[in-house]
Amino acid sequence: MEQIKNDIFNISNNKQFLNVALRIFRYQAENIPIYNEYLTRLKVDIDNVDSLDKIPFLPIQFFKTHEVKPSMLATEITFTSSGTTGNQTSTHFVVDVNLYKKSFLTSFTKFYGNPKEYCILALLPSYLERQGSSLVYMVDELIKQSGHSESGFFLNEIDELAERLKQLESIGQKCLLFGVSFALVDFSEKFKLQLNNTIVMETGGMKGRKKEMVREDLHNQLCEAFGITEIHSEYGMTELLSQAYSNGKGIFRCPPWMKVIIRDPYDPFSTLPTQRAGAINIIDLANVYSCSFIQTEDLGKVYDDESFEVLGRMNDAQLRGCNLLVY
Repeated sequence: MEQIKNDIFNISNNKQFLNVALRIFRYQAENIPIYNEYLTRLKVDIDNVDSLDKIPFLPIQFFKTHEVKPSMLATEITFTSSGTTGNQTSTHFVVDVNLYKKSFLTSFTKFYGNPKEYCILALLPSYLERQGSSLVYMVDELIKQSGHSESGFFLNEIDELAERLKQLESIGQKCLLFGVSFALVDFSEKFKLQLNNTIVMETGGMKGRKKEMVREDLHNQLCEAFGITEIHSEYGMTELLSQAYSNGKGIFRCPPWMKVIIRDPYDPFSTLPTQRAGAINIIDLANVYSCSFIQTEDLGKVYDDESFEVLGRMNDAQLRGCNLLVY
């Protein structure tokens, strides 16, 4: 297993990706009880799985009802999703938190460079107000890695955040502002700033807090308020240990050990070609002690260069179709 963990972060082409993915699939098929049972019910012959399109993806709903991890390994840290009122939350029992750290630090460095180059500011009120957020864990580590005395979290202190950004901008400090979408909207409605040295990165999160906005309208409002041309985005979830990033227009790119595949939303075992909209399947090879092959409830589209776009969430009818697989 140590060799596999090393190989994950040295993937540089599709052949290597397939090789590591198949090794992880066989490990998880044998050692993750709920995935093993799922494959058994689907009558999957593990030995005959020799390509990505033969790997069954586990519906993400199982993270709400089962421990998705090897039963013989202890949990180091538990991450939980925020959920909405009356909805059951997902729980990710993380066996090796260092894998998570290596994944998000390697990925961040690939897309944005050394965290030490930035003053990192985080406007994540809904995540800070609860326990078990994997996003807060990641941003907290990035803040520590930045080593900048002005880096830090903001709950509701948007006046202080505005003043800090003005001061940092005045000295030409390179900054990264992580923000949950509804909090960035509130911030943009109160303050108009000229951010010449700051990357603004929204992490999603409007549901239940403000009127839903389409991504284009959200980004346009933030660009106008902050005097910038693009809003960056982070795409991750409780059930994963890796993130994809967008540097504008909602087009995301994955690190080499992560891949997005589009499935037919009404037939979870049928994949769609590039340019076709459907439901998002994610391969996250860093999720080695959980499940690396997950059917999400998001809709999206993959392009020929393997970048992808998130188009929304599955509707009730589509979810009912997938729920036939969940017990």
